[in-house]
Amino acid sequence: MSLDFDPARLDSFLTGHFGHKAAMQIDRIAGGQSNPTYFVTYGDARMVLRKQPNGDILRGAHAVDREYRVLSALHPTGVPVPRPIVFCDDAEVLGTPFYLMDRVEGRVFPDGALTGADPAERPALWMGLADAMAQMHAVNPADVGLGDYGKPGNYFERQINRWSRQWEDSPHDPIPELDELRDWLVANQPPDDGRVSLAHGDYRMGNVLFHPTEPRVVAILDWELSTLGHPLADLGYCCMAWHSSPDEYGGILGLDHGAMNLPSEGDFVARYMAASPGMAALTPFHIAFALFRFAVIWVGIADRVKAGTAAAAHPPEGMGAKFARRGLEVIAKAR
Repeated sequence: MSLDFDPARLDSFLTGHFGHKAAMQIDRIAGGQSNPTYFVTYGDARMVLRKQPNGDILRGAHAVDREYRVLSALHPTGVPVPRPIVFCDDAEVLGTPFYLMDRVEGRVFPDGALTGADPAERPALWMGLADAMAQMHAVNPADVGLGDYGKPGNYFERQINRWSRQWEDSPHDPIPELDELRDWLVANQPPDDGRVSLAHGDYRMGNVLFHPTEPRVVAILDWELSTLGHPLADLGYCCMAWHSSPDEYGGILGLDHGAMNLPSEGDFVARYMAASPGMAALTPFHIAFALFRFAVIWVGIADRVKAGTAAAAHPPEGMGAKFARRGLEVIAKAR
């Protein structure tokens, strides 16, 4: 097992936190492209550790402090998130800031096809994903101490600017499709309707845990990109599964949905909308925007691979260009 920190330092930290010495076990969790994540057992405490990657990182990236803050705010509301345990900003301990949260037992489905699930349960699992998203968006950020968690209003304009800057600052080779997609988004932003919610930023099938036997979400994970934003950003992002193929991070485009008993994108969106009264309609802009963001995220992953600081050992190649092309396909279909 490859660790990017000294386990003896974690052992000492846990002894100080829990006030007693216990047997410690660490297992790195496979997958994930951003923050290194580990299962940690300390005596009878079963936890998950999330930390920043080692090496230089972009300003504002890998924000484990924000993850911990949002978990602390949401856990008392009933939104399905793990209970936060402790945050440590002292880089002398593990080399970077990190936090610990409860380990929640449940099922993980890394791909949109729900390969490991009973086909009869697949529609209900997708509907459970929609229900948990609506529950998350129903929380008023100001009511849980997150009123200053981001800038309210003009979310899409600010996000397009942010991810455009990250793309412009990247040493990556040119991707003309990504430039074209960015330019279309800049020119086709919808008017701001004033809707503000907590936006997860990476809400998808692979970032939740489902109950061991029921089709309901018991933990929403990976909050590092969360901020105050527009709920349709999360919905559009989740809908990327219908606009990307299985080799493009587990999408379902091109699969036989009827034979596999997978719901339509329309059914998924309708389920979310039924639990989100007054929500504006989802449009091709929202899906194209999600694909743009994800393309830039993959460019950043490729940059970290070259720098030797990526959390995943063998991430897929060319994903930035692939998702940029998918975004252009969404635009083309809408014309």
